[in-house]
Amino acid sequence: MLLAFEPLLARLRFRIFHIQLTDEMVNWLTPVWILGIGALAGLLLCGLVWVIAAALSKIPGVGTLADNPRAKWIAVGIVALVLFIAGAASGWFVPPAPLQADGGQAAEGGLSQTLSNLTGLAAGAVMSVVAALAVVMLVWQRTIEESWIAVREGVLWPLGITACVLAGFGLFGLTVVRNPDQLLDSLARWPVLAMQGEQAASFEIPAPPNAFDDPPENPIKVSFRRDELRQMTFSSDQRLRISTEPFATRSPAAAVIDVPAGSSETWRRSADGANPFRSEMVDELYVKNFGSETAHLQLAAVQQIAHPEMLTVPMMAVAMLGVFVLYLLQRAATPKLAAIALATSKSEIAQPLYAILMAGGIFLLLMFIWIPYNTFGDDIKMLKDTGLSLILVLGIIQAVWGACQSVAEEIDGKTALTVLSKPVSRRDFILGKFVGIAWAVGLMVVIFSIVLLIGVAYKPVYDAREGADIDPTWQYCFREMIMIVPGLVLTYFEILVLAAISVAISTRLPTLANFIISFAIYVLGNLTPLLVQSQVVAQQLEPVVFFGRLVATVLPVLDHFNIQASVAAGVPVPMLYLGWAMLYCLLYSAVAMLLALTLFEDRDLA
Repeated sequence: MLLAFEPLLARLRFRIFHIQLTDEMVNWLTPVWILGIGALAGLLLCGLVWVIAAALSKIPGVGTLADNPRAKWIAVGIVALVLFIAGAASGWFVPPAPLQADGGQAAEGGLSQTLSNLTGLAAGAVMSVVAALAVVMLVWQRTIEESWIAVREGVLWPLGITACVLAGFGLFGLTVVRNPDQLLDSLARWPVLAMQGEQAASFEIPAPPNAFDDPPENPIKVSFRRDELRQMTFSSDQRLRISTEPFATRSPAAAVIDVPAGSSETWRRSADGANPFRSEMVDELYVKNFGSETAHLQLAAVQQIAHPEMLTVPMMAVAMLGVFVLYLLQRAATPKLAAIALATSKSEIAQPLYAILMAGGIFLLLMFIWIPYNTFGDDIKMLKDTGLSLILVLGIIQAVWGACQSVAEEIDGKTALTVLSKPVSRRDFILGKFVGIAWAVGLMVVIFSIVLLIGVAYKPVYDAREGADIDPTWQYCFREMIMIVPGLVLTYFEILVLAAISVAISTRLPTLANFIISFAIYVLGNLTPLLVQSQVVAQQLEPVVFFGRLVATVLPVLDHFNIQASVAAGVPVPMLYLGWAMLYCLLYSAVAMLLALTLFEDRDLA
């Protein structure tokens, strides 16, 4: 009996504790609430993974695999092979072949398709090895025993506090957001629809008694939720007419699809969300056969959760789990490097400059919301652009300053000599400094990003109120907010590249020279496309051609991390572009670290 009344009790619970706010406030807070639910899911997922790892570490022989280097790498190889085979079999690593004009798969994708497949398999192999190493190191008894110390000492503690604040708002937002049960139900339906995939069904529609009368109406049984149905494709060997309501009593809002004989027709839900179905569950469609024979109707339906914005929740949870696992993996796999990184990140966070940049950045990001840009309706784009630029500048300042203080100042102050007198190699020293700076800057970028996301979600509401326009929906506020996330990720990638270069410079030069050179590299790195283009314009000027080629070859192309054009046009950044940008960031940072190690190897510290 209680199970039967559980949905009703849930709705009543939301109603009893519901806080009445204006529509514009609810439309602003709903996207923020989704972020809070994502943070809550991330905390729960991290806890669940830790519990599973702790349970596996109790199995004899599993928790001690990492104690034996040979057994560890054998286990990593086996797990990586299993993960790679599973990923390749499920099609995660290899993209689908291009479609032909008739909708079929191309027999041969050509050279580009082959290269794409090889790239996907190579990326899948690398990800499988990293995931396997993470699994083996996480189930290590030493990792489980030191987990709380790792969380409490490093940047995971302030990151965890930030996540807890968001998660707290996610719980409190249940009393603010309208119909949170529907949003959470949409999230719960996502695994079901993902497993179902595209639904297909076949029907036989009898021919009409004669060719002169109007064909009879034939209902066909289907089973869809009206809010989840996005597309239906009908194909038949006879001419058909399909309606979403009975033909005799259909309303003007009903959809009618004419399917020619031997062809197909597709119905798609309109962009404005108009729905031709009356009831919550779609049980029947109505078909008339205008052919002379029995029609064989094929139906393919595409469904999606009613509120796709809720997919942010699992994506945010997986991202938080990735940070948690990466930190524990770094500590368990490279303890000496992790110790240097921990000391560096704690030192940088404790610096007065860090607090000044943090406070100033938060203040400016909040002030940007109310600054009039006078752009005739494009203030939201200016807010995104200025917010991203501010985070980039402050992050670069902190990264370069951290490199100067952690490397150059410690070398001049003989602190580096004291550290290297212990069983710590120069490689661990340099790489640990870079990793520590990356963690400290990452914490700053995360906090700035949350403030900017909240501000971007509120900006449409503020502009509508100031301009006496219609209040935007929460879906519009969410869309404007979520489109800036790729820009924040690319901003962090750019900061990492400049941090790696600054660490390499700090091995030989003092603070002032480091700032000057880093600023010059930043300017030239953003001007690289223009310098390369100048080679075409000025083919006769050899110095211009030589300088353009030199800059394009040696210096990083920072314009790869700039999405101002996408922000201005409102075009989303694809995940594939983020993947290539991350690969470019890792490769160039690795090259800069090799240069840093080369310069530091024969540096006289005495």
